[in-house]
Amino acid sequence: MTGDNLLGVPETRLPAEPEVVDAIDRSSTVDDLAAVAAAHPTSSLAWARLAEASFDSAHPITAYAFARVGYHRGLDALRKAGWRGQGPVPWSHEPNQGFLRALYALRNAADAIGEVAEVNRLTEFLRDADETAAARIDTEGLPLEPPPSTEVFFIRGQD
Repeated sequence: MTGDNLLGVPETRLPAEPEVVDAIDRSSTVDDLAAVAAAHPTSSLAWARLAEASFDSAHPITAYAFARVGYHRGLDALRKAGWRGQGPVPWSHEPNQGFLRALYALRNAADAIGEVAEVNRLTEFLRDADETAAARIDTEGLPLEPPPSTEVFFIRGQD
């Protein structure tokens, strides 16, 4: 048993997808990410990244659809890995991050279209899978500590 897993349900750990990660790392546009998802249609990571890159609060349906596919592909992968509908899916295991990202992206897109019941269900699911995942995604890309001051001062005196 690890962490706060009081039920004793074992963690689910998805298999690594190095070829997907490499293809995503080489992607610089939404079209590139769409090509990755097309080449790896069972990868929740590919769909999650495509959903993230496609999100537009004025037009959230496209991201919603991509995230929904990533979510369902992730559920398929979890079940294949032995998940029985409950138990931890730790963010710390990097291959799990694709599913957790898809879950997070779907929650955000559902919120953008006003699907309140779905937002509540997905928030609870995300928290039950890994209570740190949402905060980690929220703070991704933020500096770990504030940047140094850019103040400059001069000392003037006689030579």
